[in-house]
Amino acid sequence: IGLQHGRQAKVEIARSLKFYERLFLKSCKLSWPDVCEQADRFHSYLESEWPHYLEEIEGVAEGAGVSLSSILALNVRTEIAFGMFSDGCTALGWKSSSGSFLAQNWDWQQEQKENLIRLRIRLGNRLKIDMITEAGIIGKIGINSAGVGVCLNATRAKGVDFGKLPCHLALRTCLESKSRTEAAAALQHAGVASSCHILVADPDGSTGLECSSADVVPIPMSSDGLVVHTNHFVKAHPGVEENIEFEDSEPRLKRISKLTTTAKADAQWIRKILEDEDGFPNSINRQQKKESTIATLFSIVMDLKACSAEVRMGRPTAATETLELHPHY
Repeated sequence: IGLQHGRQAKVEIARSLKFYERLFLKSCKLSWPDVCEQADRFHSYLESEWPHYLEEIEGVAEGAGVSLSSILALNVRTEIAFGMFSDGCTALGWKSSSGSFLAQNWDWQQEQKENLIRLRIRLGNRLKIDMITEAGIIGKIGINSAGVGVCLNATRAKGVDFGKLPCHLALRTCLESKSRTEAAAALQHAGVASSCHILVADPDGSTGLECSSADVVPIPMSSDGLVVHTNHFVKAHPGVEENIEFEDSEPRLKRISKLTTTAKADAQWIRKILEDEDGFPNSINRQQKKESTIATLFSIVMDLKACSAEVRMGRPTAATETLELHPHY
């Protein structure tokens, strides 16, 4: 799996490595050798507890012709930065009589857009995965053939545990699960190494998982079948110190909560919610402007009962390409 990923996305992986090399140096004052040294601290844990992930990462590195430490660094970038990178995203899960939906705008540095790839994986247990990810990273946002989907919101809380599952590999674990219950149980058992919010859903609904290096706190569906989240914790995490990076995180959460009160739980209405520009440019549908280099790089709406997803690359009101994810390939 990893070997093909590395070979076919060799150009994108090389660009992605350059992008993060510059970003770590600028944001964290870490040289790339320092970044790789930090990433290597996860090696023994992954080798012991998640050897198939390490084997796949090794394959990506071999296929791309780069060091194992470099590809490992991409996959644990959240942990190395100790929450200093904040992908400013808005996500929702919505279950109703008409279906079960999972959706998100993924916001990140505009420069990284050209390094997004579609990754399709056929697992040995006959599950198939279809996801959008950054080249070189083996787990991100997508859907599997059991109708399990996963989304991600960055949060900023101090702490990292090198004996727990890195955030992006936790996303991959969800995509290797046959239900959201199985996914949630796996993450609660393993623990997640750093701060993030993972929204996992299946045809029966969605569950939010607010993660820190100290705990995994579930967010159940509301009475309306909803889970909505942006880039700050909404649950209590005793002893965990959070730093809210995006001042617009709370306004976006209030906005998406308001929009769902007048919308219907179907793909068409959810697409419209993700196009919302209230509070522009720091809106649900985010635009790069002036000193901020962050914008919506793709918008995804998953229909878990139909086991499919629509991905609009770029801002959803100015999509450069539309993809249909179908993990039953």
